[in-house]
Amino acid sequence: MTLDDTPLSLTVDRMINAPIETVFDAWLNPTMLTRFMCPGPGMTTPKAEADAKVGGRFDLVMKAGDDEMPHGGVYQEIDRPHRLVFSWESPFNAEGSTVTLNFRKVDDGTHVTLNHIRFVSEESRANHEGGWTHILSTLDDILTA
Repeated sequence: MTLDDTPLSLTVDRMINAPIETVFDAWLNPTMLTRFMCPGPGMTTPKAEADAKVGGRFDLVMKAGDDEMPHGGVYQEIDRPHRLVFSWESPFNAEGSTVTLNFRKVDDGTHVTLNHIRFVSEESRANHEGGWTHILSTLDDILTA
């Protein structure tokens, strides 16, 4: 089997206690990205740039200690405030890796479903599942503080 035959994927769901527009917009705002795009405790994102339009590019630098990990991608779909799709370029993903975020308004806030496809290994998928879970939890903490 090739990677094309078995595109590893993950899905993370999270309730965020903030309005849907606020949650959606955080994903396109470089200042907000530096605050919540931290995939683990003790990690930071000292740099974020975003050209928030379809075809526009975003770039992040995540840091763990002295190690810098560049990540980036291109916005493929922006349907405010319901859906956001972007490519995900990192040293830990296969070519064609894509993240889709679906936002649904609920009584007390926003339900977010994040789907990430195409990983190079089960280990990479597991690491990203933990990372995305931490990122969504951090976003909730920031928006409800």
